[in-house]
Amino acid sequence: MRWIAALVVALGLAAPAAADVGDVRFAGIAGGEIALGDYAGRPVLVVNTASFCGFTDQYAGLQDLWERYRDDGLVVVGVPTDDFDQEPGTAAEIKEFCEVEFDVDFPLTAKVTTRGADRHPFFAEVARSLGEAALPGWNFHKFLVGADGELEASWPSHVRPESAAITETIEAELAGEAASS
Repeated sequence: MRWIAALVVALGLAAPAAADVGDVRFAGIAGGEIALGDYAGRPVLVVNTASFCGFTDQYAGLQDLWERYRDDGLVVVGVPTDDFDQEPGTAAEIKEFCEVEFDVDFPLTAKVTTRGADRHPFFAEVARSLGEAALPGWNFHKFLVGADGELEASWPSHVRPESAAITETIEAELAGEAASS
């Protein structure tokens, strides 16, 4: 039965069950650290990204979300990954690509792994709490971490950042109306 719930979440058809990711830390793409706990009380959209993917143009939509909602409290975090052989660049190359091609100024992490035994702790918690089927099946899978540090929603790659499904969920979270599981 749990695999059905995880599949529904992976397909973006429902909000996931609670998974606490508020203490997760990422290495920053330009050094330093991105700690989700630093954003306590604010929703965070975590997106696995890649520079050479059919969905790469979603960087523009992510930047638009960041610009539209950051003053209200939303944080967008791009998480580059080469899990699908579409992010071969170095940290400097990835950062430059995002800045030059899409004017990205939201936080970007160092490149991580989202699948397998060496996956980053954020994705390990997704798998532990929601099952392997909830992990990204491709680049630009989106996870909304609520102001309380728990996963509130998840959308697969084909759901664009500017979609009503995402913006309405973000707006509800910003208004303190967390999605129901």
